[in-house]
Amino acid sequence: MRVLFDQAIPVPIRAFLEGHTVRTAAQETWDRLRNGELLSVAESADFDVFLTTDKNIRYQQNLVGRKIAIVVLSKQQWPEVRAHVERVFAAVNAATPGSYTEVEIP
Repeated sequence: MRVLFDQAIPVPIRAFLEGHTVRTAAQETWDRLRNGELLSVAESADFDVFLTTDKNIRYQQNLVGRKIAIVVLSKQQWPEVRAHVERVFAAVNAATPGSYTEVEIP
């Protein structure tokens, strides 16, 4: 799957997403786009999953009819996420077109 990291996602997660192509919004020069635009551009570029820490995305955006899956992490600090990176990997692997998943990081 093609995975797009939003700006606050810790880049070291990339190494744990084996079998996936990972790009950041900054690498795509999309770091200035707001979430609605970013989701549309990512879908047009055939990304399968959008990984973000924006817990409000489902309230701020109309997700009906989206083909990109959204995975939301509850925390963004790498030391906290690292201890639970298997949850992130599982959520990305389980993502289906248009799905929305929140990964709780205790």
